[in-house]
Amino acid sequence: MDATLLHTVSDGVATVVVSHAAKRNAMTASMWRALPGLLDDLAGDPAVRVLVLTGAGPTFCAGADISSLTGDDDPRALAVAAEEALAAFPKPTLAAIRGFCVGGGSQLAAACDLRFAEEGASFGVTPAKLGIVYPASSTRRLTSLVGPAWAKYLLFSAELIDAEQALRAGFLNELLPAGRLDERVAGFTRILASRSQLTQAAAKEFADGRRDRAAYWEEQAAGSDDTAEGVAAFLERRAPRFTWTP
Repeated sequence: MDATLLHTVSDGVATVVVSHAAKRNAMTASMWRALPGLLDDLAGDPAVRVLVLTGAGPTFCAGADISSLTGDDDPRALAVAAEEALAAFPKPTLAAIRGFCVGGGSQLAAACDLRFAEEGASFGVTPAKLGIVYPASSTRRLTSLVGPAWAKYLLFSAELIDAEQALRAGFLNELLPAGRLDERVAGFTRILASRSQLTQAAAKEFADGRRDRAAYWEEQAAGSDDTAEGVAAFLERRAPRFTWTP
């Protein structure tokens, strides 16, 4: 199959699949360019409540396919634009990781809200192998996840770490036994899709450091029925039916 980004939407969950079997799902220039537009379309789809990013087959993403770049391409700019579009996605995002999650793949995973991986996965941030200055925004995002010591370890050495190390560093939220990743991601995304989008959207902005929208979210909460519905559902011992949408 040609290098492409596949996507499906089912039961409130959009799944975007990085597919480039010949290069361990390395992102081509056209794939980097396509991702922001695809994310914009999915963000505008009212049926989408959660987004999962994963790779086809046994690998998440082995970085950028350098051979696909032309003289006019700036690989750092392409990767950063895709990373920022993913970070700005207004609904919860989860990277489901198998195998290699390296270079640009680690950038994409770090831009997601959550990261679940299967045992045997490997992680690395490799610009020091190529003499590339890692983008400031990407460095800050990595540091916010794993702290300065681990960020420097990864960036200075360009060495790969295993999934257990990535979990201890704080890069991963969960590490699953072999064969259990899909089941866990499906179950957890069902939970996310059932929760209040109002709570999630406000929490995402606050957790990402936005400080100018507190009044906006207070207004949204005041005009929404989500709180009343959540309390009523709790008292009546039933599943809530939240109605607020972005």
